[in-house]
Amino acid sequence: MIPFPIILSAPSGGGKTTVMRRVLAQRADIGYSVSATTRAPREGEVDGRDYHFLTPAEFRRKVGRKQFAEWAEVHGRLYGTLRSEVRATLKSGRHVMMDIDVQGARQFHAAFPESVLIFLLPPSGEVLLNRLVARATESREAHLVRLRAALEELEDVPRYHYVVVNDDLDATVRRVSAIVDAEEVRHERVPRVQSTTRALVSQLKSEIRRYANR
Repeated sequence: MIPFPIILSAPSGGGKTTVMRRVLAQRADIGYSVSATTRAPREGEVDGRDYHFLTPAEFRRKVGRKQFAEWAEVHGRLYGTLRSEVRATLKSGRHVMMDIDVQGARQFHAAFPESVLIFLLPPSGEVLLNRLVARATESREAHLVRLRAALEELEDVPRYHYVVVNDDLDATVRRVSAIVDAEEVRHERVPRVQSTTRALVSQLKSEIRRYANR
């Protein structure tokens, strides 16, 4: 098996983090890449386990050295996925699964073209809108930001290899896991498939000649 990265994206409140955690809990062959951030650790968070906590200067240096597969600024804080973290998990023989927004997914796919991109769709427009405006304490401007961000996410769906409607959590987890299983046996991911096929073809041709010349 040749391991590969798996990216889950969805509009805000689309359940991508929950789905990812369920899949990771069920499959030992999939790992998680610890992200880097410039925000301060919250209570109980451990550097290197929850995040790699960096100073803004450290983060910017890594950006300049192209050490991130993807990164973005969110509410004044920097977040990113280190290429070294991804490669370490792949080198261990496990796939890497991450929940990333569409902008990050574009960057990541450029850095790791072998990635499998999965978009989780809400079951209906009503469900999507309810999730987006559920926070009654938010201002009108905050609601607009969330709505516009969701629109941008949905407009990027054609870039994704798979789309799963997240209408039932258990079913969605099974579908995502099935996608991983299917991708494992894609032609280009099977080790030595060409040499093995050539050897089989050669053997069959020899056997055909032997029978034909009897």
